[in-house]
Amino acid sequence: MLPGRSSTVAEVPQAPSTGENTSLEAILSRLGEVVEALEKGDLTLEDSLKTFEEGVKLTREGQRRLDSAEARIESLLAPESPQGEPRLQVVPLPRP
Repeated sequence: MLPGRSSTVAEVPQAPSTGENTSLEAILSRLGEVVEALEKGDLTLEDSLKTFEEGVKLTREGQRRLDSAEARIESLLAPESPQGEPRLQVVPLPRP
């Protein structure tokens, strides 16, 4: 190990679960912590890879949530049907 390098992931607190109960804001906050830890450059290669992997998972989950919200908004803003009724449809949230 290089002098001054940490051998633990202690600098990067463990991630919250990215289940359906985790808010997008919590995911983005954690992603910011991950980016900061990686930019510092104090992690070992192995810890950097684990942290990067976590960041990729957080990014994918955040994008999935944003895509779902966009689909719901598009559904709500869809033009009316020929009968003059709004074209509202239930767009279920995808399960992780």
